[in-house]
Amino acid sequence: MPEIPRMDEVLSDGRERRPALQRLPAWLKKRLPPGDTARPVRDLLKGLRLVTVCEEARCPNLNECWGAGTATFMIMGDICTRNCGFCAVEGPRRPHALDPGEPERVARAVEGMALRHVVITSVDRDDLPDGGSLHFAATVQAVRARVPRARVEVLTPDFRGVEDDILRVHAAGPHVYNHNVETVPRLYRSARPMARYEWSLRVLDLAKRAGGCFTKSGLMVGLGETKDELIAVFRDLRAVGCDILTVGQYLRPSAENLPVARFVPPEEFEEYRAAARDLGFRAVASGPFVRSSYHAAEVFEPVAEGEGPPSGREPCAR
Repeated sequence: MPEIPRMDEVLSDGRERRPALQRLPAWLKKRLPPGDTARPVRDLLKGLRLVTVCEEARCPNLNECWGAGTATFMIMGDICTRNCGFCAVEGPRRPHALDPGEPERVARAVEGMALRHVVITSVDRDDLPDGGSLHFAATVQAVRARVPRARVEVLTPDFRGVEDDILRVHAAGPHVYNHNVETVPRLYRSARPMARYEWSLRVLDLAKRAGGCFTKSGLMVGLGETKDELIAVFRDLRAVGCDILTVGQYLRPSAENLPVARFVPPEEFEEYRAAARDLGFRAVASGPFVRSSYHAAEVFEPVAEGEGPPSGREPCAR
């Protein structure tokens, strides 16, 4: 089988940066804007010693988002304690100690960039007794205190399903509580060997039942899942009250990561969008280059304008 090209071979000005061993479909090629449109954001983040998931995960939308003055902040370092097969973030090994000044620096960056919708995510910190939830909550609180008009979206780890850690982040007051299930349960052994599907559903269930925010989750396709398996996950997410769904194409970050099993055509993404809306999701973003935080503000806007913050709900019968 020919080698699947890395993500950095996909992003180009219409040509591969180096000869690829497999021709990519036309819908997976992006034209980069001329010049370094992202430099102002890059300089600001460098000056504040902040890490973004945009860089660490080699996101295909980096230039587009940074050129528009947006970024997803990744807190608690750039080393993960887990070894997910799809992820480009370094790990698994013991990360550095937490930086107590980081929450305030994130808040200063949000203020400096004049962001109206902030996404805060992190590596997994299974080495910490609370999974890093105290630091996560402190960052949300710092942003809300310094930039009260900004909407805050968190994209959290699963915290191993520990209720106190999950609700600690929720109590900090995010407008959107996002946690990605990433793929179908059958593929967890290869894609997320240190995670459990049940933990992910528990995060979303607890956040929804606590009330006061919208919940969101995302999946990658092209890892070997079937359509029926994906729709089953959609149903599981709706069973725990998930409001917003993102579906995007998995792209291999490096030769050390899982290969792409299939490049999903755009029309199939439209099928998934329609199916998710039929199941009752309030907003759905589905497409080849969609990522969990891609156009997060635009995806959330109609949800926020259509209804106020949802209240808690009764626990689902599972």
